[in-house]
Amino acid sequence: MKRLATIFFLALALSIFGLRAQNIQLHYDFGRALYDKNMDVRPLLTSTVEKFQPDDWGSTFFFVDMDYNSKGVEQAYWEIARELKFWDGPLSLHLEYNGGLAKTYSINNAYMLGGTYTYNNASFSKGFSLTAMYKYIQKNDSPNNFQLTGTWYMNMNDNLFTFCGFADLWREETWFNSKLTFLTEPQFWVNLNKIDGVNDKFNLSVGTEVEVSNNFYKGRAYVIPTLALKWTLN
Repeated sequence: MKRLATIFFLALALSIFGLRAQNIQLHYDFGRALYDKNMDVRPLLTSTVEKFQPDDWGSTFFFVDMDYNSKGVEQAYWEIARELKFWDGPLSLHLEYNGGLAKTYSINNAYMLGGTYTYNNASFSKGFSLTAMYKYIQKNDSPNNFQLTGTWYMNMNDNLFTFCGFADLWREETWFNSKLTFLTEPQFWVNLNKIDGVNDKFNLSVGTEVEVSNNFYKGRAYVIPTLALKWTLN
């Protein structure tokens, strides 16, 4: 299910979790049910661990995805991104690495360098970021590529609901063609500790993620929802 592309939730982390955050997610994927002929080997379950950590020179974000089948872990994938700032203002230098392991296909190392523009409103209830990057895909037939990434978040009804996500557009050349790939994964969460009568420390959220892609899997477009749980570690 999960991302083989850039995700950087600086604005999201600042808004939802304060100045630092870590969360664990579990997603049940409906890809097989919707596209049984094309996705008969697609894992049903994916776990995600995310962490955001700021410091005096910017911030670090990483996540680790693991896809599971009946025999155990089918694939492991991770991304780590660093924002560097030695100045005031919304612009920062962006450094990123993507890579992983899979049983049935290869995931080439990808290294990215670019710049990020970040906006948060005064109350940190909504915001977005835009990143433009040079992307080097190791062992690719044409390793020099580019990627554009946008992220967003919106907290509603006194943080009861959270709408967030990312969108990626990147070029990746192979020996037979050059293609543009689009991937977006908007998420919608209900934060249970914001319901009256629920303990504030019960940091469970229930929600969904919808993967919308083109040229990401088997060269065609897909819309795949999940049913998800998330626990935020304070």
